[in-house]
Amino acid sequence: MTFEELNLNKHLLRALEDLEFVYPTPIQEQAFSVIMSGKNVVGIAQTGTGKTLAYLLPILRQLNFSKQRDPRVLILAPTHELVIQIWDEIKKLTEYSNLRSLGVFGGTSMSKQKQAVYDGCDILIGTPGRLLDLSYSGVLNFKSIQKLVIDEVDEMMSLGFRTQLNNILGMLPAKRQNLLFSATLTDDVEELINKHFTYAQRVEIAAHGTPIEKIEQIAFDIPNFHSKVSLLAILLEDEVLQKVLVFVKTKKMADQLFENINPKYPDIIGVIHSNKAHNTRMNAVRNFEDGSHRILIATDIIARGMDIQDVTHIINFDLPDTQGDYIHRIGRTGRADKEGVAISFINNVEKEYQLKIEELMGMQIQMRDVPKDVIISKIFADDEIPLDEKPKEKYYMKEPDMSQSQGAFHEKKEKNKKQNTVGPRSRKRQYTKSGKHIKKHNRR
Repeated sequence: MTFEELNLNKHLLRALEDLEFVYPTPIQEQAFSVIMSGKNVVGIAQTGTGKTLAYLLPILRQLNFSKQRDPRVLILAPTHELVIQIWDEIKKLTEYSNLRSLGVFGGTSMSKQKQAVYDGCDILIGTPGRLLDLSYSGVLNFKSIQKLVIDEVDEMMSLGFRTQLNNILGMLPAKRQNLLFSATLTDDVEELINKHFTYAQRVEIAAHGTPIEKIEQIAFDIPNFHSKVSLLAILLEDEVLQKVLVFVKTKKMADQLFENINPKYPDIIGVIHSNKAHNTRMNAVRNFEDGSHRILIATDIIARGMDIQDVTHIINFDLPDTQGDYIHRIGRTGRADKEGVAISFINNVEKEYQLKIEELMGMQIQMRDVPKDVIISKIFADDEIPLDEKPKEKYYMKEPDMSQSQGAFHEKKEKNKKQNTVGPRSRKRQYTKSGKHIKKHNRR
């Protein structure tokens, strides 16, 4: 099937032609008619299979021009990078129509976004926090929302947006179409669906945890941070690693890794995490996309949703403790029918995560020998040592010597037996302003 065989209007077909899109992906093809029917939909597909267009195409097909200010379509995304990506896709698809779209997120001017919301839009994309801020300010009204989309809903829940999400859901009209899209379904997401989105039809393209077939997965048994740095530096010497996305588990580790590896590969490495300013984050992604930077160090903030093309290698500097996150990470490569490679560095603690990931995928990750040039460090952080190998805590406090104890009552020491020879303290005298003593008389 081609896009021309779907029930799309001329504006959308012309935009798709400009983008050189001819064939819809399975999730796009199967979700189109279901969403067009007005049903609630839960779309489940692997990362990189075109979930964004799967809900945008039917929404844009049904949305007509309007002069009203309040948005009619609300799209929620967990990060402002994903908000920008969705907004960019909408702008491309509405190139030949009069539909208005707006993206809002934290880290930028609130006043400018308030003015943009006041000016009016048809489609509003935003992060939960900024949407609530705009709503509480009185400038944003959800009364006209006809369609709600929650993109990467499992990531939304795992990032702690549950309360904010529930607050937004409480403000929306009861009569609306709900569209939830993600690569995985967690227990929290199932609970959300059962509570708010009854009678939702599921469109599932791939089973949960199924890896993309064209990704070669290999791993190295490497004990700690400094040893991993040495291994990474040696692997990057191979020019086959043309466009490398390196995932780490924390913002602190991202900065530490950058400081350690940048001296050997200056001016070709970027780093991105949630503590970086908005412009810094967007510049890092832009430099990586256009090839200015060969390597991008990142936390899981861009493991979901961000569409970065032609990534040749994914390196898991540390293995995530959640199986689904591993799938999302490696899904950054091997896209659009291209082959990719996912390399994982696994220490003793992370071997447990490896077993769970392999159980989820139904296959084993190929283990490779560590290159001889790698310097193996003997320095371990606390979280790199398995619990059964950590030394037991020693208690150095001595037990009290009770041999000389006299119980609760005992004779005073000689130095404490002194007699008081001074009479009782005289009360503090009070005087008038002129200095005359005020005498107090006892009353009978």
